[in-house]
Amino acid sequence: MGIIIWLVMGGLVGWVASMIMGTNGQQGIILNIVVGIIGALIGGWLIGPLVGAGSINEGITVMSFVVSLIGAVILLAILRLIRGNSVR
Repeated sequence: MGIIIWLVMGGLVGWVASMIMGTNGQQGIILNIVVGIIGALIGGWLIGPLVGAGSINEGITVMSFVVSLIGAVILLAILRLIRGNSVR
């Protein structure tokens, strides 16, 4: 059941983050899932301990979603800096 939660939440988090960062038209569902899962890892590692939020593995809460979303936005911002692309 855990892998299904990771895939669904990863896809949702990646999709929302791509809409925030303006890269929604450049990514497909697979890349949204990857960005969401890596973003959840980044957010859980960097932001989770600061705000006391649990991970998605412990349960789907608003705070775990927000932490994952912030991590995904950070990931997309870093990728944008590396690639040097701007929003058009």
